[in-house]
Amino acid sequence: MSKYPILISVLVLLVFLSGCVGQKTEVTPKEKATAACIQKCKDALEAGQDLSKGPCLDNGIIEGWVCDVTHSPRQPVDNDPANQCSEFGKTAFSFVEVDPNCNFIKTGSMV
Repeated sequence: MSKYPILISVLVLLVFLSGCVGQKTEVTPKEKATAACIQKCKDALEAGQDLSKGPCLDNGIIEGWVCDVTHSPRQPVDNDPANQCSEFGKTAFSFVEVDPNCNFIKTGSMV
């Protein structure tokens, strides 16, 4: 019979837990852009901005990403270049779309 069964059990438990606790999960650019776009939309609504025409909220919500308000399903106003993010396809190749109530619609990318 071993003299240290409890000690061994505790050590095994600690080794197991060290692999489960403290692991950092990195936030992806997609997640950062989505969260930032939703917040920017909420801030715009709170400030009284009319989002019904589907404006571009930010041509660089984070590097390489734009934030656009659109409708689901799309409406003709969403295809008006005046309401689209002008940097998409130039300096930004990914997008986040939210509806006029700041509900997430989708993300997409040209690459």
